Amino acid sequence: MSRRRYVARGVPGGYRIWDNRGRRWWGDHYELCPDELLSELNGKADHEKITALLKRYRAQKR
Repeated sequence: MSRRRYVARGVPGGYRIWDNRGRRWWGDHYELCPDELLSELNGKADHEKITALLKRYRAQKR
């Protein structure tokens, strides 16, 4: 099993996505764990689906 590129890490107040290859944070701060977004980033990485998921998770923060 290969090592995942993107993983969710708990930070105070929620979660952030860590890029193992780039060794930096990716995206916004999320209150809920973005499981579907992580599976898409580590899977097919379809740009349209990632954009839709980002919009959905941003809407949950409001």
